Amino acid sequence: MSAHQYDEGHTVAGWTGFGIATVGTAVAGLGVCLVSGALIVGGLAVVGVSVLVTWALHLSGWGKPPGRRPREEWGMRVRDSSAREGHEECVGCRIAGRRRGRPSATAVGAGAAPGAGGEARVAAEPVAAESAG
Repeated sequence: MSAHQYDEGHTVAGWTGFGIATVGTAVAGLGVCLVSGALIVGGLAVVGVSVLVTWALHLSGWGKPPGRRPREEWGMRVRDSSAREGHEECVGCRIAGRRRGRPSATAVGAGAAPGAGGEARVAAEPVAAESAG
């Protein structure tokens, strides 16, 4: 039984990334105190590595999808079996090219039948970019 009553995202990916980022921020903080540019840059590089490690663990199933999970999947040792297909509304999965439940942008533009909305969506994007600039 879980010690907490809510799914707060206690995952291997989250805790590993947190641990690495903590070391990185400590090194960067030490660099600030010692006025050492090398330590600051090194600490920030370690923080960057923590992001990549967390992302890799998430994609391999040791993270969690956005939102609530079923109670039986709350444990830290439970691997997410849906990670391979990607999670809906997940930025990390979207960056990795994993999309579930939605057609990819190339499929909408290239494979959509005439009148299905693919052309209108593609045509509207340049207009929005011109008005913003």
